Amino acid sequence: MTVEPHRDCRLCPRLAAFRDRNKDEYPDFFNAPVPSFGATDARLLIVGLAPGLKGANHTGRPFTGDWAGDLLYKMLLKHGLAAGHYDKRADDGLKLVGCAITNAVRCVPPENKPLPFEIKACRRYLTAQIAAMPNVRAILALGKVAHDSVCDTLAVRKSQVPFKHGAAYHLDAVTLVSSYHCSRYNTNTGVLTEAMFDAVVKQAKKAALG
Repeated sequence: MTVEPHRDCRLCPRLAAFRDRNKDEYPDFFNAPVPSFGATDARLLIVGLAPGLKGANHTGRPFTGDWAGDLLYKMLLKHGLAAGHYDKRADDGLKLVGCAITNAVRCVPPENKPLPFEIKACRRYLTAQIAAMPNVRAILALGKVAHDSVCDTLAVRKSQVPFKHGAAYHLDAVTLVSSYHCSRYNTNTGVLTEAMFDAVVKQAKKAALG
């Protein structure tokens, strides 16, 4: 199974049409399914929701160019899961250490809200990503959509592993750690504080690397 979708993927007509409109409005943006970031021998996989319009859809790298990325990469650098300098650009030289990052949905959705069909259609790439990582020991799911998509990918009943910030579920092959998404909305409203996110990244690192 192909890990990355074709640059002009048309599995989801609504998302493809949205990309087409964005190509006209933002011709210098990446405007394509955003590939995963990091090596396949990583022990920790971080799964987000989808690219942000002016974040990853602009830069072509997950969580790069918006507030969610500012917070995520700050924590990865703090916990030794990244090296270098994060400068909101795909060519900033930042490297991941022992982890990889992907999204449940690879294309930017209108209003950051993918439809259930689109989440399901893109799950083939999340399945392929996990299958391509033989050493993965933990998955950090950012937000309920990512959590649920990982559960469906691993054929785990969501009723048995409900989404809850800071919850860790020890499955057959991996530990699933869940967090509120590190979006500006969640941090501005206090749903997720920097301290809370710091703790959950530390928790996921421990589950993956010991």
